[in-house]
Amino acid sequence: MPKPTPRRPPTRRRRSNLVRVFRCGWVPVDDPLYVTYHDEEWGVPVRDERVLFELLNLEGAQAGLSWSTILRKREGYRHAFADWDIEAIADFDESDVERLLGDAGIVRHRGKIESVIDNARATLALDVPLTELLWSFVGGEPKVNAWHTVGEIPPQTVESQALSKELKRRGFRFTGPTTCYAFMQSAGLVDDHTLDCFRRAPT
Repeated sequence: MPKPTPRRPPTRRRRSNLVRVFRCGWVPVDDPLYVTYHDEEWGVPVRDERVLFELLNLEGAQAGLSWSTILRKREGYRHAFADWDIEAIADFDESDVERLLGDAGIVRHRGKIESVIDNARATLALDVPLTELLWSFVGGEPKVNAWHTVGEIPPQTVESQALSKELKRRGFRFTGPTTCYAFMQSAGLVDDHTLDCFRRAPT
């Protein structure tokens, strides 16, 4: 019986092609926009006030809709709401609301449109920076969870309930506890990447 010919080890390039990337189970891998959002944004700690304001309002706009719908309208929202300039949005009036109700680039829901304006005004009325207020509900640092599956992740938590209550007290709208938890996940206040996800923060 002839001696088997030794096989050469695969090159580095060939090995890398065999690496399988594991993501959270909620990510539709056939949707490039969604994959990019998960891989590059979701769960990354955000402390920029304008970005936090954007994410908070986008999560409010998503209520009753799919997140995919909001992602596809994200640029439309930036254009419609002055690139999320909080002071500019706070100056919007009824004519702006009527204009936005005709803008197909956003969710044309009067209550959700008016909530963005109200939230801008509520932000300007804060006695602490918005970033400081939001992050105070996790002690200023991301809360890293340890979920094995997506099914283990709760729709809301004690922290999101407390955040919702405080935001509503301060005049914010479309900030229920489930919306607040989705915001906390997206803005990296909590890390809810499952344990097998390549984007999970190192511990």
